[in-house]
Amino acid sequence: MSRVAIVGSCITRDLWRFRGASVTGRAPSALPGLLYVSRTSLPSLFATPVAGFRAAARPPGGLRPQPHRALVADLAKTALADLVAFAPTHLIFDFIDERFDLLALGGTLVTHSWELETSGYRRQAAFAGAREVPRLSAACERLWLEAAGELAALVRATPLGEARLILHSARWAERRRTPDGREAAVSGVEVLPGRTADIAQHNALLARYEAAFTELMPPMRRVEAPAQRLADETHAWGLSPFHYVPDYYAEIWRQLDGAGLHPAMATA
Repeated sequence: MSRVAIVGSCITRDLWRFRGASVTGRAPSALPGLLYVSRTSLPSLFATPVAGFRAAARPPGGLRPQPHRALVADLAKTALADLVAFAPTHLIFDFIDERFDLLALGGTLVTHSWELETSGYRRQAAFAGAREVPRLSAACERLWLEAAGELAALVRATPLGEARLILHSARWAERRRTPDGREAAVSGVEVLPGRTADIAQHNALLARYEAAFTELMPPMRRVEAPAQRLADETHAWGLSPFHYVPDYYAEIWRQLDGAGLHPAMATA
């Protein structure tokens, strides 16, 4: 049975939700052969736990259980140990969640995600004096490249090196499909409420990330669907430049099957 680990975002996880569900009838959270690491950044993955952080017994701020688990993993720095212990047969990376700024605090780094803001955790004393590291800054890019090198070394030194490595190459969509089937431009994108983002700048950053990552890592299979990269106004999670039309997920699913993953096998 395939054991698939995703270090990435909802665009890869949703392959199992939108395509796999039609095969298995089960939600991604119910699939024992799937590990999903999200709402993090490579520099945050390799940072030290937030000293003094206390996780709530129940998801705060109206968060769902899975996003809360991802947030706690980012703050407590448990994701890498979980990933190695999972011993995946296939390891898929996508960098769409690499859009959030970082926070530097107490000698560590965390991801400044929507979930962190919503949770209320930033009111804890552990977050006093947190300093923003903007995603598009040279400092953040330098931190990311250093962490990418650390990840490459980790893969080579652990059972992760035995996994089939796959890079799901994605970009922010510049066009959207309306409910009546027309196309229009994507505009007014916000990473966090009130914080607009430039699609071209983030896509250029993703291209640099992917190029550097490919150079550092062992050989990886690349899957991508630029012709189907169109935002969907009727998407289950709402309009976003990385919530794509159904044809996108179908094409990536097909390529994963061609790469030997046979995604439905991960649900056995």
